[in-house]
Amino acid sequence: MTHYVDGFLLPIALEKLADYQKMANTAGAVWKEHGAIAYWECVGDELEIPDMLSFRAVAGCRDNETVVMAWIIYPSREERDRINALVMADPRLSGMCDQENPPFDFKRMAYGGFKSIVRYE
Repeated sequence: MTHYVDGFLLPIALEKLADYQKMANTAGAVWKEHGAIAYWECVGDELEIPDMLSFRAVAGCRDNETVVMAWIIYPSREERDRINALVMADPRLSGMCDQENPPFDFKRMAYGGFKSIVRYE
């Protein structure tokens, strides 16, 4: 079976990381309840590797920021579309982001959908 993956990369201010983690915990539970296979949110730890492009550079991090890399795994693209529609309508997520003080800059987030080509479990 081929899975479908939504991937995210975003810069986040260090002082907003704890608030973001609370939001991500709620979001993960909501996605799983609606049918996602897995939900992962990871914060950068080892980001400056010599002779390689830095995740901080790719994400456009400022001095006070780090990177969050996240992904959600679905059974298929069709299931992703169905699940995301349910998630976006879920009242637990509406209003989680204060428009005046968001946990991160949504315009600086990279997002994409990916077809799996290799999978080992």
